[in-house]
Amino acid sequence: MAGSPRQMTLVGFMQAGNATVYAGSWRYPGTELGFLDASYYKKLGRTLEEGCFDMMFFDDRLAMPGIYGGSVAEAVRTGARPVKLDLGSILGLVAGATDHLGLGATFSTTYYQPFHIARTFGTLDHISGGRAAWNVVTSVNDSEAQNFGVDQILAHDERYDRADEFMEAVTLLWDSWDDDALVLDRAAGYFADPDKVHQLDFEGKWFRTKGPLTVPRSPQGRPVFLQAGSSGRGREFAAKWAELIFMGDPDIDVARAHYADQKAKVGAAGRDPGQVKMAPMVYTVVGESAAHAQEREQMFLHDFVDPMATLTLLSELMNHDFSGMALDTVITDDVIENVQGIRGLTKNLRDHIGGDVTLADLAGHRATLLQGPRFVGTATDIADQMEEWVDTDACDGFVIAATHTPGAYEDVVRFVVPELQRRGRFRDRYTGATLRENLGLERPESQFRG
Repeated sequence: MAGSPRQMTLVGFMQAGNATVYAGSWRYPGTELGFLDASYYKKLGRTLEEGCFDMMFFDDRLAMPGIYGGSVAEAVRTGARPVKLDLGSILGLVAGATDHLGLGATFSTTYYQPFHIARTFGTLDHISGGRAAWNVVTSVNDSEAQNFGVDQILAHDERYDRADEFMEAVTLLWDSWDDDALVLDRAAGYFADPDKVHQLDFEGKWFRTKGPLTVPRSPQGRPVFLQAGSSGRGREFAAKWAELIFMGDPDIDVARAHYADQKAKVGAAGRDPGQVKMAPMVYTVVGESAAHAQEREQMFLHDFVDPMATLTLLSELMNHDFSGMALDTVITDDVIENVQGIRGLTKNLRDHIGGDVTLADLAGHRATLLQGPRFVGTATDIADQMEEWVDTDACDGFVIAATHTPGAYEDVVRFVVPELQRRGRFRDRYTGATLRENLGLERPESQFRG
């Protein structure tokens, strides 16, 4: 008897600002522009919860895009994601508006302290009933560094070395209260057992923290860890720490190779690969027919592209000022050698285009291919593509980015999710009490146990 079909993980990928990851999204007439209002984020959360999504998580950067031309002017003029609200506040709003949806936020190990992260996410996990997730990043560019009084970012591998130590400290803080430390005996005046609340006196190369944390151990023990590093060092970090890996592979063949490599690294690190989910970022464009979906794709992802907006974001992503290069400049090997991170992006585009890649190709609508595939068609077409990716070990699910909000998510919830449910590939109700349970992840044991 054949086993049950493999279940998918679905995550909504958010920005707490004026645009999605696609910088032109705010220009679409159907996009709601209430990104400064609480109701906007509550509505997004309720929409995803209606579709039984595992989680919504918010990307973040700690600076406006200001590397292009040494100024934030183009980011502000074109709306290239200049607005980035505080995610702790945003997720607190959504926690109160939903009951089951996982709540993820991006916080940097380079510019925050372990105690701050531990208290923020410990609190979120309590007030949400065990739905918190942390997207662990090391930050990528000098603009962010300069907002925190540092001239430039640390070297790539050094940032990850620092992040490893950060994770050691922050997990100890989450474990500094035993699960049963709270007694709450009012008659005896006995609040908590002192033997079950642990001072840490942690001291490493980069961080020191005395502890204990001021937040008791939370429903999940600690938040679910997300991570998106794709470099060799980034994949090592993910193998050690990540529980949901956010992939950026442009096609199914690249994703299969990434999936196999990363799962092997997880096993080599002494962890269960089945306890690590991998999900690429995808765009979904749903239509009544294939032709209708293609028309919508042209409108959503092409017609509203501003080359200056995407070039501004590319400069931020690459930590390199492209303002001295014309859009028709061919990206040669000499250019690749001088710009951090551009090699893989250029190779992926060359494979798709089949020839020379220009700066306009990198910055324009074709660059969306670099962040994951597009699933375009009817709900049946899109479900077919999703099944192929999952069933051929390219991923465990999908992080769905929006062409526009909230419409892109409403389309998935109304049309694609019911088709996946009909096929037995996605839940029709939440069965777990926490995000970990809904993802099929174990609750970590305290490091002080026994």
